[in-house]
Amino acid sequence: MGGIMTAEPLAEPTAASGCRWPVPPQDGYTVDDLFTLPDLPPHTELIDGSLVFVSPQRRFHAKMIELLMNGLRRTIPEDLKVEREMTIVLDRRNGPEPDLSVVRAEAVTGLEQTRFEAADVLLAVEVVSPDSEARDHETKPRKYAAAGIPHFWLVEASGTGRQPVVRTYELDPVSKAYAPTGVHRDRLKLSAPYDLVIDVSADALDEL
Repeated sequence: MGGIMTAEPLAEPTAASGCRWPVPPQDGYTVDDLFTLPDLPPHTELIDGSLVFVSPQRRFHAKMIELLMNGLRRTIPEDLKVEREMTIVLDRRNGPEPDLSVVRAEAVTGLEQTRFEAADVLLAVEVVSPDSEARDHETKPRKYAAAGIPHFWLVEASGTGRQPVVRTYELDPVSKAYAPTGVHRDRLKLSAPYDLVIDVSADALDEL
């Protein structure tokens, strides 16, 4: 979902830019850095010790998140919560920010909270953007699975750009990899991580 700051030193800013970024440490950033570096752009992620900045998002991305969030909340059990764009700490060098996540309610500590641990997450959802396609398809699912998150959804627009397609996956506890459980258009009906039915049709998206 944006540009990446690696562990390579950066050039000094020019007067025209008026912007000064910190020089990355030799071994890359850690999760602690993600929450303490000043003036990072909103929704910055940490992937393999590199900072990933978010690019401006298309309307499909924002509305698809809204559609799924409303649907997930409609039937969510009392012991679970739906969270939008919250950092999930996978390990000291990885703190991605899924577009949506379902977490255990007991892990919610208050309105000042900035992160959740992977052990508290039951579902991570990524809505693919053009600049995040490789990360959403490959890097993030692999890391979510390795961290033990049981369910993953990958959401894209079809070739027409209007019809949402939701691909659902479940963690294989033996291989520690995600196995596909379905490809959903128009209607998303699942029994895990809990019973839910969501209208994901193009018409439902247009109504938002």
